[in-house]
Amino acid sequence: MPSNSIVTAKDNTIRISTYKLKNIANLIVNLNVNKAVNQLKFSNKRISLSVLKVLNSAIANAENNNQMDIDNLFVKEAFVGKSLTMKRFRPRAKGRASSILKPFSKLTIILEERINKADNKKNKITNKVKKGNKK
Repeated sequence: MPSNSIVTAKDNTIRISTYKLKNIANLIVNLNVNKAVNQLKFSNKRISLSVLKVLNSAIANAENNNQMDIDNLFVKEAFVGKSLTMKRFRPRAKGRASSILKPFSKLTIILEERINKADNKKNKITNKVKKGNKK
C-alpha cells in the first residue's frame, strides 16, 4: 500500500484531560469517515465538537492535498497525549491555598484510504476485458 494513502491532522491544545478525550477518540477508530462524523455530531459530550473539528481538518487534508476519495476514507488511528497544564490556586481555611490543575491534551487523527473489495472485483473484471480486447 502506498505511503501517501495516509493523512494526519493535529490539535495540540484541547482543554480537557486525556482520560476524557480518549473515550471520545476510541469511538471513531476503524469507522468510515461519514459514520465517524455522525457519531461525533450526535454525541452528548462537550469535547466531541473539538474532535469533530480535527476530523474535518483531516478530511480536508485528504481531499485537497492528496486528492483522495472521501468515500474510501477510514479513521485508522486516534492518538491522545498530554500537553501543558494550567496551575491555579484556591484559597482555603486558615490562610492556606490548594492547587487546581487544569490539563490540556493533544489529539492526532490518522485517516487511511481503503479500497472496497467490490471495487477491486470491478477493477479486475475491467482489466480482464481490456486485456482480452488487446489480443
